[in-house]
Amino acid sequence: MTIDLFAGIPVRDYTAATAWYERLLGAPPAFLPNDTEAVWELAENRYLYIEVRPDHAGHGFQTFFVSDFDARLTEIAGRGLEPADREVYDNGVSKAIFRDPDGNEIGIGGVPQDAGAS
Repeated sequence: MTIDLFAGIPVRDYTAATAWYERLLGAPPAFLPNDTEAVWELAENRYLYIEVRPDHAGHGFQTFFVSDFDARLTEIAGRGLEPADREVYDNGVSKAIFRDPDGNEIGIGGVPQDAGAS
C-alpha cells in the first residue's frame, strides 16, 4: 500500500510565509498549485504545504522526524532561524520547535548524535 501525505499549515501572508518556510526547509517550494498554496516535498510522497486561510492561521502544528537531527538544526541556524523551544524526552529523542510568522508550530524531532554515544 502506498500513502502520500500532504500536511497543511494555514497562514495569513503568502509571501512572508513562503519566505519563512524556504528558510526553514532550505529550498523553494517543489510546486505551486495555485495563488494561495505552496508545497514542499520533505521526502518521497510526503509534503508540507502552506495555504492562505487567515481565519485559521496560527493554529497549525506539525512534527516531522529526521535521522540527521543535529545537522538539520545546524543548517537551519545557518539560514537565520533558531528554535523557539526544545524538548528532550527520557528515551533520548529531542524536538526542536519552530514558530512561523503566524505562530504555527513546526517541530523537528530526532535523536541527537551525542545521545547515541552513551
